[in-house]
Amino acid sequence: MNFTDATLARFAKEVAKYPADQKQSAVMACPAIVQQEQGHVSADSEKAVAEYLGMPPIAVHEVTTFYNMYNQQPVGRFKLNVCTNLPCQLRGGQKALDHVCGKLGVEDGGTTTDGQFTVQHSECLGACADAPVLLVNDREMCSFMSTDRLDALLDTLRKG
Repeated sequence: MNFTDATLARFAKEVAKYPADQKQSAVMACPAIVQQEQGHVSADSEKAVAEYLGMPPIAVHEVTTFYNMYNQQPVGRFKLNVCTNLPCQLRGGQKALDHVCGKLGVEDGGTTTDGQFTVQHSECLGACADAPVLLVNDREMCSFMSTDRLDALLDTLRKG
């Protein structure tokens, strides 16, 4: 896989933040750049990032599979991560996940047939006091997600 000059320039900017002998420290930033540009991080992209950073491909794969902010396959326009870790579980996290999946007609990890939504459970999102929480497109945290708030969020997202 060949990256564009613009992508390589973005990689270089990230690598420059670290000492020359530690460019592997950009192992989280480079796949994030790939995902921003391509929508997901494919196995070929992982290998190319590994080559660029001078590290084994498995090391990049370990990063992209450990953190659920990286998509290994294409996802919907709206990726919804619903926290199901213990604090959220105790305050309805699984119920929130089940509600969203039921409302959209998908299973956990699935994407709607129109390609608009991908729903997946998530480990701790770091907002335990606001449980249950949901993260939209790895960027927007939504707190205290009752079924009414979930319905309102889905309606808002559908409307664009």
